[in-house]
Amino acid sequence: MNQFNNVSVVSKANVYFDGKCVSHSLTLADGSKKSVGVILPSTLTFNTGAPEIMETVAGSCRVKLAGESEWKAYGAGQSFCVPGNSSFEIEVAGEPYHYVCHFA
Repeated sequence: MNQFNNVSVVSKANVYFDGKCVSHSLTLADGSKKSVGVILPSTLTFNTGAPEIMETVAGSCRVKLAGESEWKAYGAGQSFCVPGNSSFEIEVAGEPYHYVCHFA
């Protein structure tokens, strides 16, 4: 999806890991929540509350979900699911990673 219509946007950015990840929170007309953001080259660990679907908009990354031993690569147009109350490691090398996070 290239665009979201009829949304509320929190104007203050969510800044994590000393600015290596910056996102904005969206609420759609149906009440669903998402965030759109960018991760700069780094390796970071995120914890989840609710289940998440991370959709890759541009760039690429490698991801290792909690409890898994292997990294998996994702590029533009691909997504990965993260269970609630879990975590994942994400590695971004080279180009910034642009994403949409869909919260369940």
